[in-house]
This record gives sequence, C-alpha cells and structure tokens, in this order.
Amino acid sequence: MNEPDLLDLEHFLPYRLSVLSNRISQEIARLYADRFGLAITEWRVLAVLGRQPDLSAREVAERTAMDKVAVSRAIASLVEAGRLERSTHDNDRRRAVLRLSPAGQAIYAEVAPLALDYQRRLLEGLGPQEREALQDLLTRLERAAAEVCAAPEERRGLPAPPARRAG
Repeated sequence: MNEPDLLDLEHFLPYRLSVLSNRISQEIARLYADRFGLAITEWRVLAVLGRQPDLSAREVAERTAMDKVAVSRAIASLVEAGRLERSTHDNDRRRAVLRLSPAGQAIYAEVAPLALDYQRRLLEGLGPQEREALQDLLTRLERAAAEVCAAPEERRGLPAPPARRAG
C-alpha cells in the first residue's frame, strides 16, 4: 500500500506566499499603526481609494480580495474617524461611493511613500530583469488562481457537493 503524500509546508506555495504576505503586511502595518492608529484593512482601503476614488464597498473588497465584512468594518471606522467620505453615485442614487476625505488624503500622502520605500528595500537585492520576472510571475499566478477559483469544485480538487433530493 502506498503512503499518502505528505504536505511539506516549507515548499507549499500557498503557505509560503501567506507567510511572506503576513510578514510584509505586519512590518508595513507598524509604519501606519503607531502614527495613525490604522489597522491593516483600514490602510488597504485607504490605499485603494487613494488610487481609485469613487468605488463602492463591494468594489474595494473585490480589489483587495479581503472579506466583505472586514472591508465594511474598516470603511465604517474610517468614515467615523473622518478619513473617508461616503456619497451617492451621480448616475445611480442607490450606489454609495467612497473617497478619501482631506484627512484621509493627508494620511495617504504620508504613508504611501513609506510603503514604496519599504518595497524598494525589499526588492533591492533583485536586478531589473528579476523584478520584471517577479511581476510577470505574480500576474500569472493571480490569473491561474482566478481560473482555479472559477472552476467547478471537482476541478479544484474538492469533492462535488451531494446531489439534492427532489421533493
């Protein structure tokens, strides 16, 4: 009888990406948490809206791949703190859109350069071609992940859900 494959976490891509992401996010979080009292989700909301104003909460959640509830809480906290403004969309009065308030813009203007400097320091050990290759690989992995997630459960390696009984 064959032994089952053992999962070697140190070489398992999702695990490695998660650990790396957590380390980087926690380090960057120290840049803005102490100074502005922002949580990671709050900074990500500010960062997205700093580049793309007038998005809905759903659009922010999609762009960040964060949980909708976490995004909603972050937005509520930022609105309450006066860092975000919420208004209705010009063409669709039912759609609320978000943008940085002047206070949110000031935070973004201060933290964005710090985050970019941190990224520069992270990548300084890579040459220009390696940086370009890294960007290309990440883009390809993002596309592959989107395709896998969009595939039926059995193609993702998950068991198919049980059939429903009529009646």
